[in-house]
Amino acid sequence: MGEADPGGLVGEMPVPRGPYSLSVSADNLVFVSGLLAVKANGEEVKGDVREEAMVVLRNLGLILREAGSGLEKVLMVMVFLRDIGELAAFNEVYEEFFRPPFPARCVAGVELPGGFRVEISAVARL
Repeated sequence: MGEADPGGLVGEMPVPRGPYSLSVSADNLVFVSGLLAVKANGEEVKGDVREEAMVVLRNLGLILREAGSGLEKVLMVMVFLRDIGELAAFNEVYEEFFRPPFPARCVAGVELPGGFRVEISAVARL
C-alpha cells in the first residue's frame, strides 16, 4: 500500500470533530470519512433527509475535488440513514449527483450522532 496522505479542506469544510482525516489518499485511491450535514462555517443542517443528503453530497464533491478526484470517479458509497424508510427520498437526491453506471453502494439503517439523518462515506479513483 502506498504512503497515506491525509487530506482536508481549509476554508471550505469544517475541521473533523474527532481523531480522523476528512480523506486519505493512497495507491491512486481516495478514501473519504463518514460525512454529516455540516456546512463550511460549522453550521449543522438538521432538516429532512433530502436537505441533509444535499449538504453531505456537496461536501463529498468538494473533498474529492480537493483530493484530485471527483464524484464521477467514485467507486463505492456507504450510506447510513437514521430511518431506512427514507431511502426512496434519499435516492431522489442521490440521483442528482450520480449517474449510471452508478457506484457500488451499501445502505444501512443506524443510529447517527447528534440527531443527523444521513452519513455518507466513499472511495474514489484519483
